[in-house]
Parts: sequence; C-alpha cells; structure tokens
Amino acid sequence: MKLLLQAFKGHAPRIPVWFMRQAGRSLPAYRKVRARHSLDAMFTNADIIAEVTCQPVEILKVDAAILFADILTLPKETGFLVRFDKNRGPVIGNPLRSLKDLERISDFQPPAYQQKAIPMIRERLPVDTALIGFAGGPFTVLTYLIEGGSSTGFQRTLRLMLSQPRDFDALMERMTALTIAYLKHQKDAGIEVFQIFDSWAGILRPADYERHVLPFVQQIFEEVPLPSIYYLKNCGHLMPAMARSGAQFLSVDETVDIGTDPVLTCCGKGVQGNLYNQLLFADDDVIRDEIRKLLNKAAGYPCYIFNLSHGILPDTDTEKVKLVIEQVRLRQTPVII
Repeated sequence: MKLLLQAFKGHAPRIPVWFMRQAGRSLPAYRKVRARHSLDAMFTNADIIAEVTCQPVEILKVDAAILFADILTLPKETGFLVRFDKNRGPVIGNPLRSLKDLERISDFQPPAYQQKAIPMIRERLPVDTALIGFAGGPFTVLTYLIEGGSSTGFQRTLRLMLSQPRDFDALMERMTALTIAYLKHQKDAGIEVFQIFDSWAGILRPADYERHVLPFVQQIFEEVPLPSIYYLKNCGHLMPAMARSGAQFLSVDETVDIGTDPVLTCCGKGVQGNLYNQLLFADDDVIRDEIRKLLNKAAGYPCYIFNLSHGILPDTDTEKVKLVIEQVRLRQTPVII
C-alpha cells in the first residue's frame, strides 16, 4: 500500500511528507514552463498538468503528488468567466450578486483535460506515490465569485451572508453539489485522496461558520468515498467545528499548537501540518530545530502527515524545501530533549 494511504490506516512505516502548493511557484522547473505559457493554458493542457504535478515528486522526492489545478477550475467549468491577472490574481468577469444569478450556473461537466491528465499522472508516478485531488471549500470559492476576485475584507460576501442568509445558503447548496460532482469526477479519473482547501472560512466567527459552512462541508466528506483531508486557514478558533467536518485528517495552520490543542489531541482525527511556511526563509539550524520540536509534538498521533501551515511561498529556495524533507526523514523516532 502507498505510504500516504498507510497513514490513513495509522501504520505508515515513516511519516509521509508533501507540501501545499508544491506543484509550481517555487520550483525553477515550473518557472521554465510558466515562462512559455499563460496560467489559463497551463490549467487546461493535460500534458502540462501532468508535467507540473509530477515535478515535485521527481525533484523533491515527496511522498504524494497533488493535482495541478486551481480552486477556480470548478466555477470556470460551470459558466463563470475566470481569468488570471498578473497583478490582481483571479478576476471573475460575471460575479454573483444575488440569488437570481443561480440561474446561470450550469451543471458540471467533467473537463476533458483533467480526464486525460489524471491517468497520465498515475502512470508517471512511482508505484508508492499517491495522487491527491482537491477542491476549494464552497465558502472559499463563493468569496471569489461574489467579490469578483481576491479580497481582503470580504464585504460583499459577509453582507450577503448576514443580510440574506437563506439566499446565501442556497448559493452554498448549489456550490456544494457542484463540488461533490467535481471530486467524484476526479475520483473516477484516478485520484486516491482528496483535500478541501477552505482558505477563507477562517474569517468567520464560530457561530457563523457552524451555521453557514459546516453542514455543507460535512455533506462533501460524507458523499465523496475517498480518504479525505480538510485544510482550514486561520483555524484556531474553529477547531471544535472543524473536528466535526467528517474529514479523516485535519490539516491545520500555525494558529494551532498540534501538541497541546485540546480539540486536536482528543478528537481522534489524523493530523496534517503544520510547519510555519515562513520558516523556510530561516537559517538551516532554525529549520532543523523547528522540525524537531514539531515532530516531537506529532509523536502522540498514530495518524500523521507532515506538511506546512500553508502553501510554499513563490520565492522559497528549493534547497530549503529539500532540507525540510531530509530532516523529517532523519527524525522518524522523535526524542524529547
């Protein structure tokens, strides 16, 4: 059985290592590809998807690959005009503004480029390396669709959620159904694990998260029959709800101390994380010490996957990433000092 899949059973012979945003951004090999193609072209070309997905496995020797895609791939395939601006990030040409806009969201049709790319990736990966698929959490995806792109204050989203809660829930219901269909397509094409990225749900108060997000996330994890991971950025205050998401693994950011968090240590879930991604800019000795401390804390969990608190930053030195992997593999039996 593949190492990552063994971690879900609680009997992996060593700690699996992979990184969010490992497929792209910081790798020189990725930047060479990016110099020749637009992001739009890269996300829709099966050969490029396969190449970029496999690069971290071939260069870094990580224990899992994650499908090269964007969390806005799904809305782009359901009628939204998505483009990637060099300065502004993703821009939505026809944002959601009211419940009436539900009428123009089309049903999900599996994109041919992913149906072709996923089997290509599986064939190219080493036999012991699992392929992770993913989708954005419905709330996180809706923030982009409602705001018209990236946001800092999320005013439109929060105003709609709080002033018209039934309309907002109807949008969440629709986005949840599409997300389930999208993940099932990835499963049928060959992914072996999936992760939900709920990067922006951490802006919510616990009560609002439980009312407007949690039921929909639970539905996804209930209906997609694969090993599952839930990542929630800025999740410290949402841990009690996150533990009830239905995901088998909880991937936590730097707001959670995995050694002492009262929810994480008692909920019986697998744990993924959570080396602070900015630490990859620190001196090597600092990185070694931080990994030692993190793995000592993780030693109490029978199901554990090493990852960062968030994605690899674009200007991260590849040698630092390799150092992290080396240190995790050197410290498979933590000793508390």
